[in-house]
Amino acid sequence: MSAPMMSLQRCCQRSALLLIARRPWSSSSVSPPPLHRRLLLFLTQRYYDVEMLLSWRAQWKRRGIEKKNAYYGYTKRFHGPDIAAAYYILSMKGGFRFVGQSEWFLTDRRGKFNWDFLNHKDTQLQDVDMSYTLTNYTGLVNLEGQRSLRTLSLRGCPEVDDWFLARLHMFQDSLEELDISHCPRITTGGLAALRNLKGLRRLDVSSLPRISSPGLVVILLEEMLPQCQITATGYDYSLRQDNGDESGEQIQGQR
Repeated sequence: MSAPMMSLQRCCQRSALLLIARRPWSSSSVSPPPLHRRLLLFLTQRYYDVEMLLSWRAQWKRRGIEKKNAYYGYTKRFHGPDIAAAYYILSMKGGFRFVGQSEWFLTDRRGKFNWDFLNHKDTQLQDVDMSYTLTNYTGLVNLEGQRSLRTLSLRGCPEVDDWFLARLHMFQDSLEELDISHCPRITTGGLAALRNLKGLRRLDVSSLPRISSPGLVVILLEEMLPQCQITATGYDYSLRQDNGDESGEQIQGQR
């Protein structure tokens, strides 16, 4: 059933419940329904109201995230791709450092930042920290063309998923350090896409809640990226099985 039909059905049901709940009962009319039935009707009516409110809230939140990750085409047209990438990062309350610079450009607690980064036109980014921001797959297009990106931290980003990781191949010639720890939407399939990052030297995959077999995943990553140091803390590596076999112990011995 389509969304408009479901909304129409819910409105009809709610209208019917309102008519029943507000119907004036008199001695000459049919006796009112029992108290427990009227209570159920009242709760049902409120349930639909709360459900609709939560649905609207989720839609507004999603729209806000998409708006934050919009393509900064206007800034790119007038200031170049490097300034556009820098502006996107700061707008997301992240931080970065230009190539050859020791100073980091960061936002404060109120989201304010120094506009001096506009003086570094045609200077690419070297280090980017987007930890705990709402960056997602759509917003990653703003970093396209950053061929000198060396480190990227995405620690604790709730919108970073497998599609995001698959798109990181754009940094395969430069990226050396990647932190994707504590990202709740990353799965084993997304980690497999990191095989394209042949220049990676450090990778942090700690505390990824959707990774069910961390020992096997670490072995897989070590085989795909033999020159990379893998950090994977926050997991239970016991891998005990109900049938009592020793496969878990063998995997631990290989690590």
